[in-house]
Amino acid sequence: MSDIDDIVSAARAWSGQRMALATVIESWGSAPRQQGGHMLIARDGRFAGSISGGCVEYDIFAAAEQVMAGGAPSLHRYGEEGNSPWEPSLPCGGEVVILVQPVGPHGFPPQLFEAMARAHEAGRPITLSTDLATGVTVEGEHPGQFVNVYAPARRLLIVGAVQIAQSLAAIARTVGFDVIVNDPRERFLTPERFPGATLVDAWPDEAVRAFVPNAHSAVVALSHDIKIDDPALSAALKYPTGYVGALGSRANQVRRLERLGALGIGAEDLARIDGPAGVPIGGLGPQEIALSIAAGMVKGLLGQR
Repeated sequence: MSDIDDIVSAARAWSGQRMALATVIESWGSAPRQQGGHMLIARDGRFAGSISGGCVEYDIFAAAEQVMAGGAPSLHRYGEEGNSPWEPSLPCGGEVVILVQPVGPHGFPPQLFEAMARAHEAGRPITLSTDLATGVTVEGEHPGQFVNVYAPARRLLIVGAVQIAQSLAAIARTVGFDVIVNDPRERFLTPERFPGATLVDAWPDEAVRAFVPNAHSAVVALSHDIKIDDPALSAALKYPTGYVGALGSRANQVRRLERLGALGIGAEDLARIDGPAGVPIGGLGPQEIALSIAAGMVKGLLGQR
């Protein structure tokens, strides 16, 4: 959803001038952007988001200029090779179809940006449908049209305001997570250490219950203190939490599972804990360990654990 944050912020900042929205309608193979990706273009040349890795953006800028000048919405297909060496293409071997539509009543109504923002803030999905013949987008699901479902914002609850947590919070915010940091030890929990994050000093199980994790949420225990980490993990496993991770060695993980199992947590739920948390990249130091945990979270939330 970080892409959508950028698009909504840009739409607000550029309000009052003509804009066009480019959307990936179809995507095959190793295309750099998947279906639903957006790029917003303003009449003054500014843009936000992307619809490829830079391969076809300039061609879309030209199409956007035509749309903003009053032209009809247009569809553009790009593959591995163009019809000539000078035509834009996707050297990665993928293929995409891009819709370019005006921002306005005869295309993408500006109020839909605010509807997307409200859904994001409320933690709920929103569905938009676009008639590819007219280029008009409306809220809701309409058969026969291009339907784009925007999932709720991904959220992260970090338990344990340690040094690794500082780096993890920063990385997670960069890739679009709303970040909450919990630690009952108030001295660890300061805005200077965690800029931009929501800080909660409740006991960890209470923090998890208030967080109400869902399939788009991650809970990561980093304190290295059994009294803090175990209640957080136990509480997180009572919800359909998309990713549950815990810092520590393999030996620590074995002992952790034994303790949680003794509390009555079943084997299926215990298997949901990624421990040691993260993708094994051989990282050393808090920053690299945080990077591996962030990668593990994204992988887990995409269902690739």
